[in-house]
Amino acid sequence: MKQSLRLLKEKIPINKYSLYVPKCGVFPKGFKVGSIASGVKKNGNLDLGIIVNTNTKTPSSASAVFTTNRFKAAPVLQSQRVLQETKGSNINSIVVNSGCANSITGEIGLKDAKSMCDIVNKQLKSDKPSTLVMSTGVIGQKLQMDKIEKGLVEIFENKKILGDDFEHWLNVAKSICTTDTFPKLVTNKFRLSSTGQEYTLTGIAKGAGMICPNMATLLGFILTDLQITPRALKKMLSNATMRSFNCISVDGDMSTNDTITMIANGAVETNKPVDIENAQVFNEVQENVTSFAQQLAQLVVRDGEGSTKFVTVKVLNSLNFNDAKTIAETISNSNLVKTALYGEDANWGRILCAIGYSKLNDIKSLKPEKLNVSFVATDGSEPKELKLLINGVPNLDLDEKRASQILALPDLEILVDLGTGSEKCQFWTCDLSHEYVTINGDYRS
Repeated sequence: MKQSLRLLKEKIPINKYSLYVPKCGVFPKGFKVGSIASGVKKNGNLDLGIIVNTNTKTPSSASAVFTTNRFKAAPVLQSQRVLQETKGSNINSIVVNSGCANSITGEIGLKDAKSMCDIVNKQLKSDKPSTLVMSTGVIGQKLQMDKIEKGLVEIFENKKILGDDFEHWLNVAKSICTTDTFPKLVTNKFRLSSTGQEYTLTGIAKGAGMICPNMATLLGFILTDLQITPRALKKMLSNATMRSFNCISVDGDMSTNDTITMIANGAVETNKPVDIENAQVFNEVQENVTSFAQQLAQLVVRDGEGSTKFVTVKVLNSLNFNDAKTIAETISNSNLVKTALYGEDANWGRILCAIGYSKLNDIKSLKPEKLNVSFVATDGSEPKELKLLINGVPNLDLDEKRASQILALPDLEILVDLGTGSEKCQFWTCDLSHEYVTINGDYRS
C-alpha cells in the first residue's frame, strides 16, 4: 500500500493539498474537537477523532443519512439505534476511528461500537445516549478496543488535544483519512435575510474510493451553530445529501459504513428566535446547507483514487428530477466514459450509449430527436461549449482539435439537454486511471 501511494503521488500534482486544504478558518460556536494516534493505524498517523458540542443553553439536534448496503457496519447500526431512541435530540458528540471499519464483525462488532459511545458518554457525564459513532477502514476486522479506549480517555484528559482552533479541526479531518491524499475541511458563513444574523457551517469528510452509488466509502460531518429542530434538520440533510453526496462517483462501488451526520447546536444567541418552520426561512437555510454539502462532496471526487480529472455532468430539461439524476449517474459511472476521459479521447458515443441504457422511470424523459450533448470548457477559453449531438443528430462539423483541448483540461463539463421538461441534476465524477487499479490491487498490504 505504501508503494502504491508513493506511485500515486508521483502521478498526481502535489498542489492538490495546497489547492483544496484551507490554511485557516472560522468555526461554529459551541464545538470542540480532538484527535489522536491510538495505534490502530500501523503507520502511526492520526486515527481517532471526536467532535463535542459544549453548548448547554439550548438542546442540540442531529440527523444522519446512512448507507443502503444490506451489510451495514456495526457503527451504522449503533448510530441508527441512538437516533431512533433520542429522536435526534440532545446528540452532543460524534466519535470516529479510521484503520478498521468494524464491519461484518457480528455481535462483537456491535458491542465494540456501543462501547465507543459509552466511553464518550461517560467522559461527558451523560447518563443518556448522546454519542454517534463512525468507523472506516478494512472490512471484516475487529476493532482494537484497548487502543481506542486508551486514546479516547487521553483525548479528554489532555487539555491540549481537545480544542476549537483551526489546527484541532484540521487534525480531525486528517484522523479519518484512509486512501485520501488530502484532508477535507470546509467552513462557510451565511446570513439569514429575515434577521440579519450570521451563522457558520463547518464540514469534514473522508473518501477517495468506493464512491457511488449513494455516498459509498464516505464519512461526513456538518456542524452549525444555528438552532434547527430535529424534524427540520432531518428533512434538510436528506435533501442536501440527495443533491450532493448522492451525486458523486469515483468507481461505482458502495461501502458498508457510509454515514453523513449533521448537528445543529443553537450556540449563536439571538434576540429574535429563528422560526425554522417558516417556509421562507426553511428554504433559505436548506439552500445554504445543500450548497455547502455540494462543496464538501466535490472534494471527495477531486481526491478520487488515481484520478486526474474532475468532471461535472449536467443533465438539463428533464421531465423529473429522478430521471435527470439517473442519466447523470449512469454517465458518471460508465467505465468506458471514465477511461475515455483519462485517455482524453473524444469518443462521445460512449456518453450516448450510457444515456440509452439508463434505467429511467419514465421513458418520456428521453426523446432522441430532442437530445443535445456537449463538452464544456471551464477555463474561460472559447468556444466554451462544443456541441457533439444536436437535436439527435451528430455534429458533422465537430472540431476534433477543440474536443481534445477541452478533454485535456483538469476540470471540464459534460452537458446533456433532454429537452423534455424543466428539471435538472448535476453529478460530479472523475476519470479512471491505471493508478486506481494499482491502489486497490494491494489495499490491505
